[in-house]
Amino acid sequence: MRIAKKERNGSPKCDSNESVLTEEERLLWRDVQELVASPTKEIAEQIYTQLVMSPLLGPKHVDAGMRVPVAREFLECVEKNVIKQRPPWRVDVSTFDMERDSMIIMSDHSLFPGGVLGDGPCISVEIKPKCGFLPLSKFMAEGNSVKRSTTRFRMHQILKLREQEISELSEYDPLDLFSGSKERIHKAIKDLYNTPQNNFRVFLNGSLIFGGSGGGTEKTNAVVGKAFEDMLEGIIQAKDGLRTMSFIQLVGETVYCSRVLDELLEVQKFDNFDIEGAIHAYYNIVSQPCAVCQQLDEAGLPHRCSSLHSIHMDESLKIVKDYLIAATAKDCSLMISFRPTEDGEFGSPYSHAYLQSTNQSFNYKVNFIDLDLRPLKKMEDYYELDKKILNSYSRIL
Repeated sequence: MRIAKKERNGSPKCDSNESVLTEEERLLWRDVQELVASPTKEIAEQIYTQLVMSPLLGPKHVDAGMRVPVAREFLECVEKNVIKQRPPWRVDVSTFDMERDSMIIMSDHSLFPGGVLGDGPCISVEIKPKCGFLPLSKFMAEGNSVKRSTTRFRMHQILKLREQEISELSEYDPLDLFSGSKERIHKAIKDLYNTPQNNFRVFLNGSLIFGGSGGGTEKTNAVVGKAFEDMLEGIIQAKDGLRTMSFIQLVGETVYCSRVLDELLEVQKFDNFDIEGAIHAYYNIVSQPCAVCQQLDEAGLPHRCSSLHSIHMDESLKIVKDYLIAATAKDCSLMISFRPTEDGEFGSPYSHAYLQSTNQSFNYKVNFIDLDLRPLKKMEDYYELDKKILNSYSRIL
């Protein structure tokens, strides 16, 4: 069940007669009439997943879920039960939105249909791939050219370390995972295993056995590694001490062979203006003087974006809509579930993976999750965060 959160100091829920989308958002999504007409935020989220993200990423890999009613007492009870599993910094920032009267319930993608009573054990890995390309937009300031050579993920790690959201830098580089190279994909999975943070988790029969429940998980040490190795017994048929590496090999091989990240990368690349360009199109849409141009003028900095303020409104809408769709793709998660199969088992509706080191066959399925609709107002936050990340990184340099 996906339970909505709100900022602790957030404003109260809007009047029920008000539209879920702002006037500008209705303009932005006017070609998806069901989304524009959504009576609640939950329905808007569901329709966005179903009608916008599913056709882009493939309906086979996307589950929009279904809406169910919930009572306030139920939400209060759930919050009490999960609060200890949330990182302290997240608890400080947000709480459950108790005003909601419905939620989206989805299949548990850490299992195969039939749940734990299905055929044999199921082991699943959840990966948050993040942005898999370097921006090339001509609208990026000259002083921000580091963006062309260093991933957003790596630069953001410096800021997170400075703000104590993480205890050490991740070894993971998203460019490896999205490279299409078998060797680099294997390296990416190994790096995610070594420093999982909130980017890598493993579930056995639906229960979390590796990785954190939302925050700065420590580097994988010998004790954690041994516990995980032991949990793999009976699933990965390798000698003691070799099961973890075989599992990493299985995940890497599946990512490589399935090519499922190719579609994700294509959607991420809808952002071809970078936030430094897209923010100007945003100010065109909200019909406000461009705060970014004002800041740059006051600082006496040259900028190349004035041309964006003379483009047609339809062009501004396309730039921002594409940017927000790309933002969803950059922050979603990938869930890959594996189930060992017997020799000679045919007729399965699932894809097939072979682990050469143990001579084992697995059925697997792939799902994208957390495909959230981004509010238009978030554009301002994206721009400010981009500045903050760059400032933090340039101080280190």
